[in-house]
Amino acid sequence: MEPMNELQSSGGVSAGNRDASAENGAAGFVSGGNPSDPVAPVSSVPPIPLEDGFSDILSKAMRGLRLGDDAVAERTGIAALEVRRLREGQFNEVAVRKIASVLGLGVEALVRAARRQYFPAPVRVQGLAQFNTPFEDMTVNSYVVWDPVSREAAVFDTGSDCAPALEFVRRAGLRVTAIALTHAHGDHIFDLDRLWEKTGVPAYASALEPVEGAQLLRDGAVFQIGRLSVEARLTTGHSVGGLTYVVSGLEVPVAVVGDSLFAGSMGGGGVSYPDALRNNREKVLTLPAETVICPGHGPMTTVGEELEANPFFAK
Repeated sequence: MEPMNELQSSGGVSAGNRDASAENGAAGFVSGGNPSDPVAPVSSVPPIPLEDGFSDILSKAMRGLRLGDDAVAERTGIAALEVRRLREGQFNEVAVRKIASVLGLGVEALVRAARRQYFPAPVRVQGLAQFNTPFEDMTVNSYVVWDPVSREAAVFDTGSDCAPALEFVRRAGLRVTAIALTHAHGDHIFDLDRLWEKTGVPAYASALEPVEGAQLLRDGAVFQIGRLSVEARLTTGHSVGGLTYVVSGLEVPVAVVGDSLFAGSMGGGGVSYPDALRNNREKVLTLPAETVICPGHGPMTTVGEELEANPFFAK
């Protein structure tokens, strides 16, 4: 499988030693398929929880806008103590509605998040499986995407343990032809060395965020997984070179977004909050409403659901 457009060889960030941070023997949660029937959902495992709650959303927005409690209090007429209580998760609907407009967040979506009324509908797509493995005090996702006809597959990110994804590949009779990395943060490339060793296939990473040994992609690069077409879109903001991979050819479009976007939230805009917002709006949320969003943390969702329920993007 040869990528087209901008493709280079790389030096750069190395994948971590598996024993340094992740728990050994981590079980992976598979959503969207299982080895004996790659379309049937796994019902014996609870759904992956949302990555962010109401207080996380407020804190990310305030950090992104560089506003402290006192500044928000001044702009909203809410006491600074009440702003702090909101950040700590104490719900006050009147205060939430005032703070939403100051932070540029969707009012109704933020109220819904504060009431814990949002969770995305389950996703089932033939040709897509999600794996969730523990990393330090959180969990991280990786994905297998495959062409149901040719059985060619690609692994997107590695999680803390690639064993569940590799076992899925083996039992489903798939053939991995590529590894695609959304960004170079340690939880997403932690098991890259072992995944390389077990598959012997090329890995692709962002030209702006190189990973040692990977071939580099620029914005707009396209490669194939069997009959499936994969376009790399630069979605910086959370990281300096974050990529979203838009997969066409399955029953619905699929966007593997890394930490650019989460169900009901988004990755922290540590590099550039304005860029993170703009890239999500322009490069992810302009995709068709049925497009499945595969985030680096938390459950899968769709463009349509996020446009309605994500406080960062809902109107």
